[in-house]
Order: sequence, then structure tokens, then C-alpha cells
Amino acid sequence: MAVVNIISGIILVIASIAIILAVLFSDTNNSGLNSAIGGSQDSFFGRNGGNTREAKINKATAIIVGVFFVVALVVNVISAYLG
Repeated sequence: MAVVNIISGIILVIASIAIILAVLFSDTNNSGLNSAIGGSQDSFFGRNGGNTREAKINKATAIIVGVFFVVALVVNVISAYLG
């Protein structure tokens, strides 16, 4: 049981650091007042969908968050039944 807690704790720490880095690397969407007054300069077809850097970072963030959620859920279930 202690080995599972240590391994899952290490995975959770790595996943949380990866989430922080992915959020920091993601581009902020500063389309507040400028977009409301002048309209948006980006079109739907202007970016190549999943080929952009932002799309790859968003996909990686979603995967990392999923791993974090699953590991946290499994740790809680294991500790509830075995603890």
C-alpha cells in the first residue's frame, strides 16, 4: 500500500507541475474591448486547426488534466477500500 501511495504521489506532483507549465505556455486570448469595438482579426479558417502551437498545447493540457484526475480518483478509491 505504501508503494502505491508513493508512486501515485510522484505521478500527481509531476502532473501538477506539467499542468502549471502547460497553462503558462498557453497563449492568452486578449480579445476583450478591442474585439468588441473593432471586430476580431482571426477567422475560423485562418488558423490550421490542430496544427497550431496553441492547439497542441491545449491538447496536451487536456491529456495531463485527465491523467491527474484519473490518478487522484484511483488513489482515493484505493485508500477508501484498503485504508
